[in-house]
Amino acid sequence: MDLTFSEQETAFRGELRGWLAENPPAPEPSEGGEDEGREGTHFFWRRDWQRRLYDAGWAAPSWPTEYGGRGASLTESAIYFEELGRARVPMAANVLGLLLGGPTLMVWGTQEQKDRYLAPILSAEEIWCQGFSEPDAGSDLAALKTRAVKDGEEWVVTGQKVWTSGAQYSKWCMLVARTDGEVAKHKGLTYFLMDMEQDAVQVRPLRQITGEAEFNELFIEEARIPDANVVGGVGNGWKVALTTLMNERAGLGFALQIRLRQLLDDLIAIAAERGLLEDALYADALAELHVRCESIRLLAWKGLTDVEKYGQPGPEGSLVKWLWSDTNQRLTQLAADVIGPQALTAGTSWSYELLRARGNTLEGGTTEVLKNIVAERVLGLPRLKATA
Repeated sequence: MDLTFSEQETAFRGELRGWLAENPPAPEPSEGGEDEGREGTHFFWRRDWQRRLYDAGWAAPSWPTEYGGRGASLTESAIYFEELGRARVPMAANVLGLLLGGPTLMVWGTQEQKDRYLAPILSAEEIWCQGFSEPDAGSDLAALKTRAVKDGEEWVVTGQKVWTSGAQYSKWCMLVARTDGEVAKHKGLTYFLMDMEQDAVQVRPLRQITGEAEFNELFIEEARIPDANVVGGVGNGWKVALTTLMNERAGLGFALQIRLRQLLDDLIAIAAERGLLEDALYADALAELHVRCESIRLLAWKGLTDVEKYGQPGPEGSLVKWLWSDTNQRLTQLAADVIGPQALTAGTSWSYELLRARGNTLEGGTTEVLKNIVAERVLGLPRLKATA
């Protein structure tokens, strides 16, 4: 793994850093509007920011030039996320479309699907969400129960999804449903693009401990999906979904580790102001977090090396997410000790970070599932046998 950047990569970083310095986003809204609430106001703020990125050609530089990107290399894509993190700009509103939906269509979509969907993803004209998890199949995708039955040139879909990020703002859902119940469970799945704007799809926001509603339940009662919206062929949904999931782990790794580093730097600065760095207890705890942050950063870069070598992310991506979620929870808990009552006072930034971190070990793959992946596919340990 060589972390020496080429002249082209250095120039890419300089161009992006310069543009971000000259084009900061609008101030972050502190209050919500009368109708949309705080999370709605923040969504529209992020959507406006994505459109500015799009107008300047920076919405998704890793996408091929024929689809509106810059054809950036893998290293340049990593630099892109690092610079966005350093500039502390908001995440794009259509992050699932940019990182998951678009790249999945580029691999499995027909030319007609690419022509129809990719441009509105980039511009944030059409927002995407991901309909994988279900109440009884959160981490076991192959166990999902949502069914799709062929009816002429359409599919009729009935079922329920949960933890669907941004569904209340989305036009399209990357939906996996069971189309054949007579074969092995992972072989009877099909990947659809479902129009969210139909009466048969009901979205119920899930209010979190932070007061926000990032996630939603989807209730699908005989929703109609045209046959043209099947991605990758009927019965091939498992393979298509794996492409989506691999992009999820690879694309978000760099953004997460940069955000973690920023929080730690902020906490170290506060500890220094209060003279706590002279206290061995605090100094050791902050030093351990520093080592963890650096380990996660290097693991993220190693994942990039694996993609360059093998053409796809390796299972080590699970290790990055596992370590990040655990470290972020440790960091925010330490912040409560360093900062004191302010970190436990509703409405402050640190109280939000502390509360939001509780979900890190559940979202994007639970820590228990990620540990099994690392044990079996990274360490080569035998699969755990169920006991009666």
